Amino acid sequence: MLTSLDEAFAAIHLRVRPLAAEEVALAEAHRRVLSESVRARRDQPSTDISMMDGYALRAGEASMPLRVAGEIAAGDAPWSRTLPAGEAARIFTGAPVPPGADAVVMQEDCRRDGAVVRVLQPVKRAQHIRRRGEELTAGAEALPAGRLLDASDLALAAACGASAARVHRRPRLAVLCTGSELVGVGEDPPPGKIVETNSLTLSALAREAGAEVLRLGVAPDDIDQIAGRLRDAPADLLVTTGGASVGDHDHAQDALGRLGGELIFHTVAIRPGKPAVFGRCRDTFVFGLPGNPVSTMVTFQLFVAPAIDVLGGARPRPLPLLEANLTKTLHEKPGLTHFLPAHFEWTGISPEVWPLTWQGSGDIAALTHANCFIVVPADRQDIPAGEKVSVLPRLDVI
Repeated sequence: MLTSLDEAFAAIHLRVRPLAAEEVALAEAHRRVLSESVRARRDQPSTDISMMDGYALRAGEASMPLRVAGEIAAGDAPWSRTLPAGEAARIFTGAPVPPGADAVVMQEDCRRDGAVVRVLQPVKRAQHIRRRGEELTAGAEALPAGRLLDASDLALAAACGASAARVHRRPRLAVLCTGSELVGVGEDPPPGKIVETNSLTLSALAREAGAEVLRLGVAPDDIDQIAGRLRDAPADLLVTTGGASVGDHDHAQDALGRLGGELIFHTVAIRPGKPAVFGRCRDTFVFGLPGNPVSTMVTFQLFVAPAIDVLGGARPRPLPLLEANLTKTLHEKPGLTHFLPAHFEWTGISPEVWPLTWQGSGDIAALTHANCFIVVPADRQDIPAGEKVSVLPRLDVI
């Protein structure tokens, strides 16, 4: 039975759930998803801080000469005494503002004569001061659960007093390439054989998506060997390439059955990538992807990458589609959603996308020139040049 693209998405999102949480050091938490929020342990900043090099003073005294009572640099302890009336403190960026002062004046707006400073510009209360707790107060949520941590998030968590974070475990993905015609990378294939390349592609894409990767090598078109390799793999996701169709030598579905697994869908209304398989074997999800390289990349991005997201704790996200002006008329067969290798770039004030010439789903060379796929809806046959089309950026390029 042919599964629509939306039905395939729904089937995956209905079943996949986040993995358990673990605590990791902040240095290891980049691109991980928080399982619980990070809260500030202290006010941020912890005291009033000067934003400029200059003088801390009372705004109401700015019109009179002020005696310079001392100097405060970044890293100095806050003054325990109150700044006396009629006095100012020399202060530097990042230094704590002394009690009693309610403004900082830039040094460019002052004239100093020995121990006396005069302010040359009008002064407002609180100018050039970061107030205590202005960014976060103690106990406030700084980063919510479910957040995918980026570099700035790590800095904020550290500033809040955290040295580690509770994050969802990174998914483990095992890749098995099948096909009696395949030889290993670096080997010289004899007539009738080809070099296996999909494990390299899938490993790179899986790491890009946030998974840990185990490569299971190449299995011939033998159901016992395929099932045996998959049975023993310590993984949350099993991904096979090749053997996903219904030919005499296509064993992805049979291997899933041999393992006692559940077949959820086995053909999707897309091109390339129609013979894509999704199933479950106990606590492990299984994706059988077509063996042709373009099909492999498209189906990984459509189906496997979102599953990695959800297992890793991220919320299900829609496809990251962009819109661009088509540069060349397209003619495609209706009934299937097409994903055509293309090149997307900004030219002038609007983006444009060029469909690439490709020789079918086995054309690896076309992929090296493609940074996206043009998405042609199943109900469209002809799309004229100049029309806006949806574009799916490649996971590993844009």
